[in-house]
Amino acid sequence: QVQLVESGGGLVQPGGSLRLSCAASGITVSRWTMNWYRQAPGKERELVAGISSVVDSTNYADSVKGRFIISRDNAKNTVFLQLNSLKPEDTAIYYCNAHFDTLRVDYWGQGTQVTVSS
Repeated sequence: QVQLVESGGGLVQPGGSLRLSCAASGITVSRWTMNWYRQAPGKERELVAGISSVVDSTNYADSVKGRFIISRDNAKNTVFLQLNSLKPEDTAIYYCNAHFDTLRVDYWGQGTQVTVSS
């Protein structure tokens, strides 16, 4: 059974930082494309950042480029998202996603709330 468990969300002031974690079981994160999505109230879920399985290449939404960093610790089978210089518009539920393109399989975590407010 595959499980993705996010943690690290919370309330932070504008300009602050958070580090989200996604601990995986049932899959090996190094063999999957791992993504972070977010969904704000009344908006569609959007891709924030991703890291590929083969060469660890990363990609970011324009809105977070230069502020967020995605990384992977294969020994811990965990993916991280470092959120820096947070803005109120970053407020959303952040979801971890594991994607295996050739099998067209996706797994999702339950989400972690990030609230940026003074």
